[in-house]
Amino acid sequence: MAIPKIGEELSFYDVKGKKKFKSKNWKMVTKKGRKFAVAKAPTGIDAYRILGKA
Repeated sequence: MAIPKIGEELSFYDVKGKKKFKSKNWKMVTKKGRKFAVAKAPTGIDAYRILGKA
């Protein structure tokens, strides 16, 4: 799986709201050797999705 480019639509899971959602507005962060996509969930929390190794 290739790492998506900023602006592509990705699906995330809102843990607080217990629902999936899609977002084009996300940013990439690196933590402990992994790349994550981070988006604001409808409930207001940050939702993370693993993209791969850094």
